[in-house]
Amino acid sequence: MSERLAEREHRTTVEVSGSSTAVFTYEPVGADPSRPTTTILAVHGFRGTHHGLLRIVDELPRVRFIMPDLPGFGASGMFAPGEHSIAEYGDWLGALADVLGLGPETVLLGHSFGSIVVSHFLAAHPDRFTRLVLVNPISAPALEGPQAILSRLAEFYYWSAARLPASVGTALLRSRAVVRLMSEAMAKTRNTQLRAFIHAQHQEHFSEFATRESLLESFRASISHHAAEVAEQLDLPVLLIAGERDEVAALPHVRRLHARLADSRLTVIPGVGHLIHYETPGPAAAAIAEFIQEAPA
Repeated sequence: MSERLAEREHRTTVEVSGSSTAVFTYEPVGADPSRPTTTILAVHGFRGTHHGLLRIVDELPRVRFIMPDLPGFGASGMFAPGEHSIAEYGDWLGALADVLGLGPETVLLGHSFGSIVVSHFLAAHPDRFTRLVLVNPISAPALEGPQAILSRLAEFYYWSAARLPASVGTALLRSRAVVRLMSEAMAKTRNTQLRAFIHAQHQEHFSEFATRESLLESFRASISHHAAEVAEQLDLPVLLIAGERDEVAALPHVRRLHARLADSRLTVIPGVGHLIHYETPGPAAAAIAEFIQEAPA
């Protein structure tokens, strides 16, 4: 990532839905003063933080990015009270946008678990935003089909960690070996430097969750819903960015979602899986830039 990224960043903390939410804003540089600046509100994936999307941000220096850490992750607190569910995350997202004064011209972006949160939010609030980007969108039920057994095993892992004594359960969730196994399974690149960067990012940020219980709730939310559930309710321009080798958000499912949406574009990036934001930020950013330019301001 470039040095200019740190210069673009400023952090604020806002109280939203009972959660102390950390918000990271990346101001544009070199923008054309004669044209309005596009703002993207971006929601990261499960067990991640805003850091995961930074390589895409770095590729779009003329765009303003506003990226919160989801409640229960990173520098944000948990919901208090409230379960870490898709509905609760949706209420939080709407309240956050209101607090930040973000109007309908703002582009909403979700990656992976974030794609579920933002799509369900827009289905419930169809006029709140007018453009949507889904990166590695979860487009099919996790508890059905080939992924069902793995999803249940993962749920048992998170459930067990929440039930074990605190020191044991926390150590299990933050185990470097387990995090490395997850990272190895998702990374598709053969570039040794890039793989090392991805593994370092996962080791640093995958364990930034609030509590074992909130993590379990968020995981259950992630496997209980998907973006395609609300496809017919998304009557706005949507950009789908999919990985050819994605095993979490499989390409055939994304293609079916694409076919069901009223107004969508699909960009498929060859050779990459569920880590588009790390492995191929350039092609993802190019697709986003084109989408922003073609959509009405």
